[in-house]
Amino acid sequence: MRIAVTGSIATDHLMVFPGRFTEQLIAGSLDKVSLSFLVEELEIRRGGVAANIAFGLGRLGLGPYLVGAVGTDFADYQVWLKENGVDTDSVHVSESLHTARFVCTTDADHNQIGSFYAGAMREARTIDLLPVHKRSGGLDLVVISPNDPEAMIRHTRECTALGLRFAADPSQQLAVMGREEVRALLDRPAYLFTNEYESVLIQERTGWTEQQILGRVGTWVTTRGADGVHLERAGLRPLDIPSVPPAGRIEPTGAGDAFRAGFLAATAWGLGLQRAAQLGSTLATTVLETTGTQPEELKGAELTARAGGTYGAEAAAGLAPYLAAAG
Repeated sequence: MRIAVTGSIATDHLMVFPGRFTEQLIAGSLDKVSLSFLVEELEIRRGGVAANIAFGLGRLGLGPYLVGAVGTDFADYQVWLKENGVDTDSVHVSESLHTARFVCTTDADHNQIGSFYAGAMREARTIDLLPVHKRSGGLDLVVISPNDPEAMIRHTRECTALGLRFAADPSQQLAVMGREEVRALLDRPAYLFTNEYESVLIQERTGWTEQQILGRVGTWVTTRGADGVHLERAGLRPLDIPSVPPAGRIEPTGAGDAFRAGFLAATAWGLGLQRAAQLGSTLATTVLETTGTQPEELKGAELTARAGGTYGAEAAAGLAPYLAAAG
């Protein structure tokens, strides 16, 4: 299955604050906030939603096509992605802007405060999907993840015009997009990905009810953190899949991207929604236990055992033949 992943490609600066953000906020004075947090750790990692999803798909043997915009400082990152099975030949390189940056601080309760510098990502709106479609021999699915808003709308319209199946994953861009923009992203996607908060926000942004949105999408996938994953399709009984419990310390950045990679890989293999959600949850927990969003080690045997520990021997046996490609 040929999958193109469009969206952000970035460098992550991840910091850990040993206290709690909430203890620094003063009731009645939230209209004028000036805070500084003394952090104890700093990790500089490769990131960006599209790159994270593509990395996961690449490590699982899917050979995805990464589509996004970067700066000339992308060279080392590009080598890393190619080494991990990602096709980067459709990535646009800006002549004047740096690759996007994500700066995030996580507190003791796993709350996060983040800032995102778009940089070269703004030029993603100039990228045309048709050359990627032709070069790949015909795309089977396009993932439209957080990106320059104009790029997200452009890619959605291109998918519709070319008759390509696509997955809508607006994520954090919901907060900055208007009603008509968000509605444009929901032009009959095969999959809609949100977290629990975004599932409410997307209704507020579109002005559509849950049932109206379900009538416009194939499968609505809602991640709920420790509470697992909720899957819905119009006219069918909802499906809830529990999460894989983490062991030890967790770092939440990138877990949602890893879930999407695992979910999409399993659907590409034709394993069905239940197995897809199980693999997505397994991969998400693996990243949850890793600082950064792209683990240097991702072994198929360990993923199989981890899935079996939560979902049983039948799930492990169903995933094992496909996860062998992960090493």
